[in-house]
Amino acid sequence: MKMLELLILLILLIAVGYIVIKLTLAVLRWLAVNAITGLLLLGVLNFLGITHIPLNLVNFLIIAVGGVVGVFILILLSLI
Repeated sequence: MKMLELLILLILLIAVGYIVIKLTLAVLRWLAVNAITGLLLLGVLNFLGITHIPLNLVNFLIIAVGGVVGVFILILLSLI
């Protein structure tokens, strides 16, 4: 009986680990797409001279989480 309980525990731990890794990779993929899209938009806007927003860690985190909306938030903050 003890072996069966350990086997069930092992199967459940493997299933939970798989789900955690899958969700983590999904969130990282979402952040990467947001960051790339936001950085491209910010680069184009800086290149055209529309805005002059420096790229530092705080701005990058806002862009990574917010994407295009994060870029517009930074534009609004730079105008204030």
